[in-house]
Amino acid sequence: MLERTGSTNADLVARAETGTAGEGAVLVAEEQTAGRGRLDRRWTAPARSGLFFSVLLKPTEVPVARWGWLPLLTGVAVATALARAAGVDTALKWPNDLLVTVGQEERKAGGILAERAGDDGLVIGVGINVTLRRDELPVPQAGSLALAGAAGTDRDPLLRAVLRSLEDWYVRWRAAGGDPGACGLQETYTAGCATLGRQVRAELPGGRAVVGEAVAVDGDGRLVIATEDGVREPVGAGDVVHLRPA
Repeated sequence: MLERTGSTNADLVARAETGTAGEGAVLVAEEQTAGRGRLDRRWTAPARSGLFFSVLLKPTEVPVARWGWLPLLTGVAVATALARAAGVDTALKWPNDLLVTVGQEERKAGGILAERAGDDGLVIGVGINVTLRRDELPVPQAGSLALAGAAGTDRDPLLRAVLRSLEDWYVRWRAAGGDPGACGLQETYTAGCATLGRQVRAELPGGRAVVGEAVAVDGDGRLVIATEDGVREPVGAGDVVHLRPA
């Protein structure tokens, strides 16, 4: 447990690369001053207002091509754990945002960031807003478990529930050789994904955008978008914007 750090992901990646952290290592911070989300976006929150942690995984027996499922697996683990432990209905925005409902409005309350650690490791970072009040939100579109009416906001049991859920899904996924269908991960992610069935705009690397209906998550974890001209385009990386409510 760290009282304050720049980024638990950066710290754990460094420890993994110097051999001072092994698989399953968990690094938790009370406050992050340089937390990052996807596309290098800043993730800021007051001290002791959320869960900020990273986990080192080394699924060496799973083909690297299937490692892209790990952020989605983490999203499923977090969402299911928080639904049980905090009593909050959660949903997943592809690929790795945690959504809650605040006053009938969908808000982002958490995010996941995966980074390689050496040749055989992956560090998964998780940030979840737990007790943030409205005046503490970094942007108006953000939310927290408390604002979503959580039955419990004690961070220690919430963290334990999330880590237990992550271990369970990770063991199942590894036992299936990373096959998302065989371990039930693809089906569970699809069932909890708020992006599916919506009109979306995917802003891709290089400045190109794809607009259409999000119709599936394929076996590689990519979002399949059906465009107006009848093309079903799989998107593996990019920023997805929901254009209309489900």
